[in-house]
Amino acid sequence: MSKIDHLLVSLSRADRLGTNLIRISIAIVFIWIGLLKFVPFEADSITPMVARSPMMSFFYKHPQQYKDHMTKEGQLVPASREWQEQNNTYRFSRGLGSVELFIAFLVLLNPISRKAGLIGGLLSFLTPFVTLSFLVTTPEAWVPALGDAQHGFPYLSGMGRLIIKDTIMLAGAVVVVADCARKILEERQSESALRMKTSRPTLP
Repeated sequence: MSKIDHLLVSLSRADRLGTNLIRISIAIVFIWIGLLKFVPFEADSITPMVARSPMMSFFYKHPQQYKDHMTKEGQLVPASREWQEQNNTYRFSRGLGSVELFIAFLVLLNPISRKAGLIGGLLSFLTPFVTLSFLVTTPEAWVPALGDAQHGFPYLSGMGRLIIKDTIMLAGAVVVVADCARKILEERQSESALRMKTSRPTLP
């Protein structure tokens, strides 16, 4: 074989490494973002998405008033911070962060428990559907009409560009789920073969 063929053979076997890297990457994202949900600026930043979401707005006490209390990252406005506290913004964010940390924990449990890894993968697959729905429900996901010709669809704002990246999370979760399901089937087949072997009567 030529050097190129050797290289191609090596690359063709990288899918197992790739699957594990995807699993670790998903866990890192959920852990990092999940921990940030316990910090006020991150909780503040998701306010427009939660307040506009038909699936989540009921968690806030005053979802219609969020625009008057938005701050920039790194900015401290005591009055806005107090409003966010009363709005249940921080309590909801901590709850959401706890869910994200739990998903990461399940994903990382895969080497110990394939079933836990499968559940974590499935939750990782479902989560982006909620996130991507913000593209429909959150006006701030698109460039506003402030005079420039490029605004609205398909011009994603900074928030929208962050949201659309969850398509990668969704695709990666499919790989993780498939890997977990395959490993579970392989383990069941091995256990079944072992039971059949041990149950055979021994000849005298």
